[in-house]
Amino acid sequence: MSATPVFTKNAAAPAGPYSQAIKTPNAIYCSGQIPCDAEGNLVEGTIQQKTAACISNLKAVLEEAGSSIEKVVKVNVFLTDMANFANMNEEYAKWFVHKPARSCVAVKQLPKAVDVEIECIALP
Repeated sequence: MSATPVFTKNAAAPAGPYSQAIKTPNAIYCSGQIPCDAEGNLVEGTIQQKTAACISNLKAVLEEAGSSIEKVVKVNVFLTDMANFANMNEEYAKWFVHKPARSCVAVKQLPKAVDVEIECIALP
């Protein structure tokens, strides 16, 4: 099986020893993206702005892999506070209009003390 690491300068660099995504012949597995800009600066503001930053990073990684947001089939959202669920959904719905399968879970904490992280799986 062919598995190729994906890296783009148009999204935040990985915060640890992993790839932004792995592309296989059948799927692209994107690592979780936190609300950072491409230079690695944390995004401040509302949960909607932070959600947009996460998804913008995913979009850049997917495009580097030859895919797109429209080809996402599964999303996992991690929130440190479920009180942010409705506001996260408000922004999320703007990006994922085709409504891929999704899980959303509350976690105790996330890297760099952010309050949202999003990962996905897409078709090539």
